[in-house]
Amino acid sequence: MKIAIIDYESGNLKSVSKAVELASNNILNKSDVKIINSAGELKNFDKVVLPGQGSFKQCYQSLLSIDGIIDELTNIVLEKQKPILGICVGMQLFSSFGDEDGGSKGFDWIKGIVNKINLTDKNLKLPHIGWNNISINQKSKLFSGIENESHFYFVHSFAFDVENDQFISATTNYPTAIVSAVEKDNIFGTQFHPEKSQENGIKILENFVKL
Repeated sequence: MKIAIIDYESGNLKSVSKAVELASNNILNKSDVKIINSAGELKNFDKVVLPGQGSFKQCYQSLLSIDGIIDELTNIVLEKQKPILGICVGMQLFSSFGDEDGGSKGFDWIKGIVNKINLTDKNLKLPHIGWNNISINQKSKLFSGIENESHFYFVHSFAFDVENDQFISATTNYPTAIVSAVEKDNIFGTQFHPEKSQENGIKILENFVKL
């Protein structure tokens, strides 16, 4: 099984790559993980990981700068139904629109808008940084074998307001419920960083490898 990690100059590629390699070795006793930065390479892989950090608009523009990669991603994900895992802003890009830095359209794979977190508790600050527990939809494939209210590592100020609740696989409170993971057919995403979430994060990546 070959897994591609997309390099569009956004995200901690080294940490993500090492974590995915570990998960692959744990499940398959081998690792075939490669960082790529061109549309032509995508067709050679079975699964895709899309990391991301920074602003939504900046990330989308960075992907646009790689000739044909958004079209090829759409083809392999929506037409060929290959599994994809979006991490942090990588997940947010699955949305219809991101309301940051003047706004930008997203892939529109999962209907919804990415908005700034509304802090109703003045004791909390943005960005939301650190460990937080999540409430899991027990039907989720990505969270198989992970206990409800497990802790994961977050770094973000914006959150995905998903239009259809059936695609929300986990939420976390900060201070009200925000989407921490999505799941729609072969499309998976986490707002938290599995590569920074120790044992639980590796389990998430193992579940992705198993798909």
